[in-house]
Amino acid sequence: GNPVDIILNPLGVPSRMNVGQLFECLLGLAGMYMDKRFKVVPFDEMYGQEASRALVNNKLKQASIISGQKWLFNYSHPGKTILFDGRTGESFDNPVTVGKAYMLKLVHLVDDKIHARSTGPYSLVTQQPLGGRAQHGGQRLGEMEVWALEAFGAAYTLQELLTVKSDDMQGRNEALNAIVKGKPIPKPGTPESFKVLMRELQSLGLDISIHTLELSSVLDNSTSYNLKPSVHHNADVLKDVFLH
Repeated sequence: GNPVDIILNPLGVPSRMNVGQLFECLLGLAGMYMDKRFKVVPFDEMYGQEASRALVNNKLKQASIISGQKWLFNYSHPGKTILFDGRTGESFDNPVTVGKAYMLKLVHLVDDKIHARSTGPYSLVTQQPLGGRAQHGGQRLGEMEVWALEAFGAAYTLQELLTVKSDDMQGRNEALNAIVKGKPIPKPGTPESFKVLMRELQSLGLDISIHTLELSSVLDNSTSYNLKPSVHHNADVLKDVFLH
């Protein structure tokens, strides 16, 4: 028999919803054995239910009759055929979709991908580094990467990535000065994104106050926390939301 040139994982089809790829694949196979070329309107159901599938199956059946290749059209599994393991000669358990389709190489070169950044441009709103090589952006640390660092218990690495290396404006400058002077890097402050969230909530009419927690009162087994307001708003108008 003829060996297939390339095997694609079927998991790449459902989420992308590229049904046209399958139809093109099968119609190309039928066209090869019928020595015909097909020019088909975009696949849709305006000509009837399952019109595209019916067209493809019909052409496969015709190709099977014209060429005498019975395997081209399997009545119980239209569009699929039995493949054999080249090492053992045994057939695979289930029939497989086999066809002929155009495949273009997507050119990605390392020279176009390589990128590094120490400092660079920041977003005006969030003060976080921009994204992408073209903008000379930073390395993205997404939600799932944060979960991974949390799972490892890498607390200091995580804090550094979410503050000094991201949008803690004061912390960035202090860290730079400390590095230049050869001093220990100070503790990071509040990320700008938290302040942006506060402004968003204030724009909705919520009066937000930041309060610092005195650890000494906790260490002294005091029953009441000593909350020091560091940002004051008009608490008489709207109810305070305590964030600590």
